[in-house]
Amino acid sequence: MSFEQCQSVTSLMAGFNKTWFIAGGWAIDLFIGKEIREHKDLEIALFRKDQLNLKAYLKEWDFKKVIKGEFHTWGNEYLKLPIHEIHVTNKFNGEKIEVLLNETNDNNWKFRRDLRISYPLNSVWSYSETGIPYLNPEIVLLYKAKNTREKDHRDFMTIKDYLDNEKKQWLRYALELHKPGHKWLHFLF
Repeated sequence: MSFEQCQSVTSLMAGFNKTWFIAGGWAIDLFIGKEIREHKDLEIALFRKDQLNLKAYLKEWDFKKVIKGEFHTWGNEYLKLPIHEIHVTNKFNGEKIEVLLNETNDNNWKFRRDLRISYPLNSVWSYSETGIPYLNPEIVLLYKAKNTREKDHRDFMTIKDYLDNEKKQWLRYALELHKPGHKWLHFLF
């Protein structure tokens, strides 16, 4: 995959009138402005409240919700936590997108794994130089901290020096709450 896939999803979502953004490792690459490693999939995120709008928008696609690691057909029911992952497949060309639902309340994004952690809603995403929306890297890294794989650690080590002090402080605060003792904490000062 390359930024072309990110641009393709951006074109696909151009008529979707709700907030969405690229998530995962691609979001980190979009923040830096270059591809730093190979990616096997493409994930987008949107706010949970907009899930049925997405289903209506991509009405020609097949939707599967993930429950405890297993795929199930998603009817038209409103998905609540702990369900947060949807896989969408284009019926005509087989294109696949993973969709991650994000929590909000009032004017804040909420970290679904620890609702004590929040972020101002209007600061959750940014745009690449080419106009591709992406989840801000400090939030991506917080998600990657749960079961840190080697590629996640490489992502962190690559991006940590690109983060300004405000982003580093927020990530340090969130990790101290959610994953005290995480190995990334001593890099965030």
